[in-house]
Amino acid sequence: MTHFPPLNEQMDLIRKGTEEIIPEEELVQKITKSIKTGTPLRIKLGADPSHPDLHIGHGIVLNKLRTFQDLGHQAVLIIGDFTAMIGDPSGKNKTRPPLTLDETKENAQTYFEQAGIILDTQHLEIHYNSTWLNKLSFEDIIVLSSKYTVARILERDDFSKRYKEGIPISIHELLYPLAQAYDSYVIRADVEIGGTDQKFNFLVARDIQREYGQDPQVILTMPILEGTDGVEKMSKSLGNYIALTDSPEEMYGKTLSIPDELILRYFIFTTDLSSNEIEKIKQNLEGGGNPRDAKHELAWQLVRRYHSKEVADKARAHFHKVFVKGGNPDEMDEYIVKPGERLVDIMVASGQVASASEAKRLIRYGGVSLDNKKIMDPQACVSGDKEAVLKIGKRKFLKLKKS
Repeated sequence: MTHFPPLNEQMDLIRKGTEEIIPEEELVQKITKSIKTGTPLRIKLGADPSHPDLHIGHGIVLNKLRTFQDLGHQAVLIIGDFTAMIGDPSGKNKTRPPLTLDETKENAQTYFEQAGIILDTQHLEIHYNSTWLNKLSFEDIIVLSSKYTVARILERDDFSKRYKEGIPISIHELLYPLAQAYDSYVIRADVEIGGTDQKFNFLVARDIQREYGQDPQVILTMPILEGTDGVEKMSKSLGNYIALTDSPEEMYGKTLSIPDELILRYFIFTTDLSSNEIEKIKQNLEGGGNPRDAKHELAWQLVRRYHSKEVADKARAHFHKVFVKGGNPDEMDEYIVKPGERLVDIMVASGQVASASEAKRLIRYGGVSLDNKKIMDPQACVSGDKEAVLKIGKRKFLKLKKS
């Protein structure tokens, strides 16, 4: 029998940073019953294996799931390997290309490894939804489909917009919310967590659970985080992301680049500071405090959360030494230079840039320096007869050594 914290303590932690709880009174009832019976609630999070690279935007949802774990409840991670073959149409204005089952399983492994940075994987229940969805007969699918109407499916914003604009909607896309809802029924979810873009799917799941004779799940929606550009949703493809796997120095530096207007939003949704601590930061900023100082605190808090306090201290010291005093970092990758080797080739061979064209572009725009002297010639070579420090962009350093 599990002993849980008091109701008010649980609700305070659950509410923090949450966009909506639907309906909150049902969650209170579920937690009250859980405390009385000593039975953990089953908290579902569906993982989309089509995008295995996780960033701190994904961390918002994962940290909420970890909160439930710390409160003594059972976290249930659903790897949507089957539904990824459909492609979640949420927020899409066209049919999304499906993945193969092998692709989804490969991505799922990467997702799980990165999610383990946040979640207690020793107490995590993991399911692949192909386990049950692959077994449904055509009769089963007809029965499931009969429990929801086309009119209600078309109430969803993205479907409604595409329908009105004459943009094709494939039948298999209409089945996606039902397939995701069936997951909640199979694993008997008490609560489901996800981004605000998943609200419709979660509401469908409540109805399907009722239709199959279950108590419906409570919905917790979490905000979609803007990227470091302050405009678009955080995304690796847009380059405006802070990855969970970023080095401490990279995480610290990227955080400092966010617009001032996002400082409080990042504190609320990406750190584990209390409401009182965040209120003090807010009052300081409104009272004329320097946003730069708040960003340094935010950067430190993020590195501490995803690495450690000691590592966060080192990242802050690294930034001060390299970017404030203009020095070189204490530790950097090394590269053995061949006589007459071009800087462009060194940058590619060392893995500092992805291609020669990217290296040339950085040089032309003044983003590359050798021993603090800017290099403007894309054909520049290194003699290789002495050690030097190559700086690429704002945060990459490479020690060049004699061959």
